[in-house]
Amino acid sequence: MERGRSAGIDLFLEDGAYTTLTSAVSILVILSLLFAIASGIWSMSRAGDTQVAADVTALAGANVVSSYHTAATVLDASVLSMGLAGLCVTGAGLVGLLIPGVNAVAPQTINAGLRMLEARNKLATSASKGLKALESSLPLVIAANGTRACAAQGSDEVVFTGTALAVPLSSGSDFPALEGEQVSTEGIESAAGELDEAAQELAAAAEETAKAKEEAWLADCGSDGRNMQERAGKLSALSGAENPDYASSITWEPEVALNRTRSYYAWRLEHDEPENASVEAAADSAARKAFYRYAVDHFRSAHVVESGGRVTSTAELLPRNTDEVRKTTLYTESVWPTTREGSGLVLHYGEACPGAEGAAGPLRSLADVETGAVRECPVCHFGIGDVGRVPAASTSIDNGYEYHLRAFTEALDAYVSCRNRELELERAAQGAAETAGDAFDEALSVLSTKRPRIAPPGRYGVVSLVVSSELSSPDGLDSTFAESPSLSRRGALSAAVLAPDAATNTNNVLSSFFSSLEHRTGGGGAVGLIDDVMGLWGSLLVSYGDVSAGLSALMDDLIGGLSAVGMGPIASWLSDRIDSAVRGLGFEPVDLSSLKPVLTDSGNVLSHADVPALANAQELLRSIPLGTTDPSALLQALQYEVGEEVLSASFTIAEIPLPGGGSIPLTIRLSDVVGSAEGKP
Repeated sequence: MERGRSAGIDLFLEDGAYTTLTSAVSILVILSLLFAIASGIWSMSRAGDTQVAADVTALAGANVVSSYHTAATVLDASVLSMGLAGLCVTGAGLVGLLIPGVNAVAPQTINAGLRMLEARNKLATSASKGLKALESSLPLVIAANGTRACAAQGSDEVVFTGTALAVPLSSGSDFPALEGEQVSTEGIESAAGELDEAAQELAAAAEETAKAKEEAWLADCGSDGRNMQERAGKLSALSGAENPDYASSITWEPEVALNRTRSYYAWRLEHDEPENASVEAAADSAARKAFYRYAVDHFRSAHVVESGGRVTSTAELLPRNTDEVRKTTLYTESVWPTTREGSGLVLHYGEACPGAEGAAGPLRSLADVETGAVRECPVCHFGIGDVGRVPAASTSIDNGYEYHLRAFTEALDAYVSCRNRELELERAAQGAAETAGDAFDEALSVLSTKRPRIAPPGRYGVVSLVVSSELSSPDGLDSTFAESPSLSRRGALSAAVLAPDAATNTNNVLSSFFSSLEHRTGGGGAVGLIDDVMGLWGSLLVSYGDVSAGLSALMDDLIGGLSAVGMGPIASWLSDRIDSAVRGLGFEPVDLSSLKPVLTDSGNVLSHADVPALANAQELLRSIPLGTTDPSALLQALQYEVGEEVLSASFTIAEIPLPGGGSIPLTIRLSDVVGSAEGKP
């Protein structure tokens, strides 16, 4: 037994080494293992290629959904931002109508805003139709793009056939802003016309008021040389506070002149003295004091008050000659002393008159002298003529205070009349502004609809089904050491969903879109109050993710610019109303992240399928007709009915109207997807 075992081993072993037979057997075993491993690696690699093709197909189909999502976001953002930009521009124009110096270009601004609103309406209509048509064709486009990508994975040795299926097949999208009512421009246009007319009438009236006020100011302290302020300074010793000077009629008010006049006549009354010791000088002083006393009483309660939408002035002209003095209390008031003389009752300028020799009589009026009820004093000869001479001289030439006071009072009467007319037109303009505000609110309400729900077919993902043709091993693997491998028909499933790619201010679905628009149009475009119409729309467009913040910034620019020019009460009221309405919209932020396809477990997607046939996706793989590149035939074989859709060579989703005029079509070349998948040129 030991000898037999030794004889067998000796075939392979000898002292100190292996035999030739051992080496030969070892080489044969190693070669057999190597060829077997190579065949296995080749078989596994080719089988893995099918899964890769399925992954590519799924990603290609999901990429169509991503493109649709981007297009839908761009269109909704374009419609919303164009509408809001149009309304903001229109609102700024409406306010501008009420601002002098700005109202000349405000109608152009309003017209530009209205044209933007009309463009928004056209865009909304075309976008609604375009997105609906595209969504209905989306399953077939997804399948076509998947089929094309799948076929491209093949080679001369192997053919891959498959397609991508949208999950779910049905749409859940909702575009309230696109499908809702249109923004009416007729109401705003009509209201703007009425406001423009009212504003022009008001502006003309305000100009007349300003002229009248300036005339009153010139008489009081504005004219070079002599005026009330200058005369009061020369003829009295009033302080600077009692006799102020104003450099402009804008800061000056009529009450300044009335206060000056009260102070002036009070000072003159208190400080008047006869020029000499003569009776005539004493009589003249008495006449002046009588006139000053009358002026103090005349202006004591004089005022200019604006209340209840009306201006009232109680400042009246002082008499300027004897005839006018006769119409005042200077003529009729019994304030002059009399004495009983031999000739009867005699009137004197005062008790100190040398002609007052008899007993004192009752106080009588100057009118009594002219009617004969009392006699004129033969010494002082005091009468109505003496008092009449006081204003006659100082009113007739510009060295008298009364000359400028009369000019002021006449200008004041004109100012009151003009101001009351202006206030009447202000009420009309306020009514027109309220009507314009109502029309603005109505248009704004259309834009305040909810943001869209973009939920197209394939919103939960895309499933790909791919099969490959049979495949023989290459000649290099054909040997006597191992059986030549071959692969029969294989199948694979894959799925892809959309994942957000974090958005930034410069990297989102809208910034790149607007950049391309600016490049194609050149940007810019000035009209009316707006220096850059394209830029204004663009600022709202790219802020679509947070519209409220974008609107606030835009309104700060527009209204802030108008405020710097200067707004009256009606313009301020309308500005506040428009600003509050726009800021009160309260849009929710929108995620502007780009969506990119990523692979996922097919079970995650298939759980949302609304096509019964997809319940057994593995079984469906066997129904794929190998070598077919017609996506419609593949869908039919997979019992995935998408309906008959017309797919033109190019499909225009919408025409993007530009604020400065013209438009740019947003077009998809469907023939690039479907035609290539079907083997067409």
